[in-house]
Amino acid sequence: MTEPTTLTRIDEDRCAQLRWKGMFIPAEWDGSVQRCNDRAFWCQKTQIPLGPDGGVVDEYECHEGRKCYRPL
Repeated sequence: MTEPTTLTRIDEDRCAQLRWKGMFIPAEWDGSVQRCNDRAFWCQKTQIPLGPDGGVVDEYECHEGRKCYRPL
């Protein structure tokens, strides 16, 4: 079973420097288990939840319009 997707920026057009906890958990999604907060975001370049430009890091804010954006 695949996880229903509601976050499109992560899968389709995310910044190459965007990281989140779920990237490092090698497990299949199990619909019978309650979801946890695996979407705690940080920037690979700064290692904090703010990008090099001082802006917030997440799947919506890390877009092509930011100076620090790097395509996959």
